[in-house]
Amino acid sequence: MNLTKITGNPHLIKKINKALVLDMVKSQGPLSRADVAQRSGLNKGTVSSLVKELMDEELVYEIGQGESSGGRRPVLLLFNEKAGYAIGIDLGVHYIIGILTDLQGNIIQEKKATFHCKDYPTVLTLIKETITDLLEQMPRSRYGLIGIGIGVPGIVDKEGKLLFAPNLEWVNIPLKQDIEKAFHVPVIIDNEANAGAYGEKRKGSGENYNNVIYISAGMGIGVGLILNGELYRGTNGFSGESGHMTIEVNGLRCRCGNIGCWELYASEQALLEKARVTMNNETSLEMLLQLAEGKNGDVLRLFEHIGHYLGIGINNLINTFNPEQVVIGNRLSMAKPWIKPSIKKIINQRTLPYHRTHVVIEFSKLSIYSTALGISFFAIEEFLKKGEKVEVFL
Repeated sequence: MNLTKITGNPHLIKKINKALVLDMVKSQGPLSRADVAQRSGLNKGTVSSLVKELMDEELVYEIGQGESSGGRRPVLLLFNEKAGYAIGIDLGVHYIIGILTDLQGNIIQEKKATFHCKDYPTVLTLIKETITDLLEQMPRSRYGLIGIGIGVPGIVDKEGKLLFAPNLEWVNIPLKQDIEKAFHVPVIIDNEANAGAYGEKRKGSGENYNNVIYISAGMGIGVGLILNGELYRGTNGFSGESGHMTIEVNGLRCRCGNIGCWELYASEQALLEKARVTMNNETSLEMLLQLAEGKNGDVLRLFEHIGHYLGIGINNLINTFNPEQVVIGNRLSMAKPWIKPSIKKIINQRTLPYHRTHVVIEFSKLSIYSTALGISFFAIEEFLKKGEKVEVFL
């Protein structure tokens, strides 16, 4: 960063300082103006001026007086989480989870849908219907809908174009442009595992860790990496496709074109395919969970098998990244009681002892909402970064 350029640009300096003040009130409030000045290092006059702007924009408000430390009682400030709302969409292989959140990521409303026909026009219509339903339930606010985030099971470039989603059989899909055209607000498209990792870091199991591997175990498997407290995306934004690492050299052929991919042996899809053969009929994860609750031996062995292969892949990731924490999320996290023992068994047997000693393996606190919440946070942060706010009426 060229500090000379920043020093010579008062507008940029003000924008940075304003974002700092807003973030401090948002994350540490209630705070007084003096608290903000002391913690930020900004002078009191600057803080007062910036707070006035933030209050005029209805992003910050006063909540009354705090305790006195000798002089006048300070007026406390809070972030106005109801100033606008975001929509987060988790697009799965057969489902959509949509949530409406306030600017602190609190879920206000949710909408779920399932689909079997995976062609793009059909799914796009369902996404639009989900967004419309959430919009109809959105409370009135200064900024209305500030953005939409969609987590997708595939490779997304830095411009938000969905390049390849093997389990949906989609290639070069203009989802971002189509949703922006329909709703006229900023749209963020990202890989669902990246969004899930960020959701867990912001409001789930990963809040107290800086090096986290998030395993999105659904119909496929995706991996989100939080390294040194930041979401790691790789050179072109394509990191985390660990569901397509080879764990069986002469294994099954995957839709991605590779052979022996991890998700062919450890995903919800792998579980259902094995259940179909074992039980000689079609089933669902929900039905298998009920049977496991009833101690069905065949189903318990199926979950043990899936846990074994999940453990194999997790072992590889732990030995590669040496994380503090591994979080297992998405739909297979609902099978925690029956897959956790075999995962831990593999880790104890195969992971290098130096790596194994300090790693914590946990299941998602957010359950099936990690991705939708994480992508909603992306939309919120883009909105708050902009500096100058424009009123949106919806």
